[in-house]
Amino acid sequence: MESSMRFTEQALGHGSETEVLLVRKQMSERLNELASRDFPLHPQQNPQLEFRVETDGLRRSLQNLGALLTTSTVAHSSVATGEGLRQALVGQQTSVTVTTKDKDGELFRSGNAILQAQLTGPDGATQDGEVTDNKNGTYEVLYTPRHEGEHQLSLRLYGQPLRGSPFRVRAVKPGDVPASPEDVKRRVKSPSGGHIRQKAVRRPSSMYSTNKKKENPIEDEMILRVGTRGRDKGEFSNLQGICASSNNRIVVADSNNQCIQVFSNEGQFKLRFGIRGRSPGQLQRPTGVAVDTNGDIIVADYDNRWVSIFSPEGKFKNKIGVGRLMGPKGVAVDRNGHLIVVDNKSCCIFIFQSNGKLVGRFGGRSPGDKHQSGTLDADFTVFTTHPFGLLLDIPTVFDSSGSFLSYINTMADPLYGPQGLALTSEGHVVVADSGNHCFKVY
Repeated sequence: MESSMRFTEQALGHGSETEVLLVRKQMSERLNELASRDFPLHPQQNPQLEFRVETDGLRRSLQNLGALLTTSTVAHSSVATGEGLRQALVGQQTSVTVTTKDKDGELFRSGNAILQAQLTGPDGATQDGEVTDNKNGTYEVLYTPRHEGEHQLSLRLYGQPLRGSPFRVRAVKPGDVPASPEDVKRRVKSPSGGHIRQKAVRRPSSMYSTNKKKENPIEDEMILRVGTRGRDKGEFSNLQGICASSNNRIVVADSNNQCIQVFSNEGQFKLRFGIRGRSPGQLQRPTGVAVDTNGDIIVADYDNRWVSIFSPEGKFKNKIGVGRLMGPKGVAVDRNGHLIVVDNKSCCIFIFQSNGKLVGRFGGRSPGDKHQSGTLDADFTVFTTHPFGLLLDIPTVFDSSGSFLSYINTMADPLYGPQGLALTSEGHVVVADSGNHCFKVY
């Protein structure tokens, strides 16, 4: 930057008009390159370097004094989940789960990160939360509010606030809390009453390919699991968006592999396309995917800042949203063929025609959110006859008025960082399980 400034100042201050015209192109190129450069706005590392003394090893051998511990987790990518981010009971312990990720959004599967939790009451008094390291990249935070009213829960990783922190938590008396989902579920009408209930289907052993013996033998409602971590066909690395088309195809945005993969509803691999890059037709970070009425595949590319349209065979056709989108995370197609795009960075929802013409937009940051981006999450809800959502890593079913109906049992093979959800033409629920690098059908 200093070099470009000196070069420009010298040319303008000491050069003649002819000399300025001669170097105009060079100056413009250097300044445009600076203007288009993407400077990181968040810490890319954390400061942990800790020496842990191993007393047992010291007794065994003076040569084994301990180990240096460090992680690659950063606060702006890590997330917190749980009802304890919104509501708690006075005098009762409340839990929140923190999932740590690195600067690229990859889930970090080891522990030892330095996480701090602090609860501030309505009277301004503070208390530290109890943090339990699960040694798998997740942490349980426990706190107990002492008074009724509005509290603030601050979660900091290496001194930096987690995404969304501090959280506003309302503490109420135990008698004032609404009925839990389990209580509601017991009162849900039977299928004969007109409500959809998810029936548990015992999946054949051939449909779940793993040699690892389950620690928990509980049978859940999963009928199919597809994929492992890798870069080959049928393998994923941090899959994000997922959708199901009317022609019995499941389309997956394989984010870190910079490609799109297509499967049948039975999980058979059909197609893979996508080349890493920043040119039209290339993918840099696909995070959302949808299929329109023509079968074309619509891809929200977060890092390329546009939406790409491909034919059903994966041939590039067009890109839309260039110059308008800052970080598209999710995309959907309405009954009129409009493309609805959630732009995570600008906190806006854009509506385009299929030819790229902007129809409308709404949303945006409030004036007080100058330092906050990405307040909208995408691809977490799909509305059909009944709304489906991902609540606390559990696919959950509500009726059209928002009343809880049921949830899908995932206990035998838990979800780890679900990022997308869809409903197939057969009525099955498909979930993109990014942490396990697979998708699951229920």
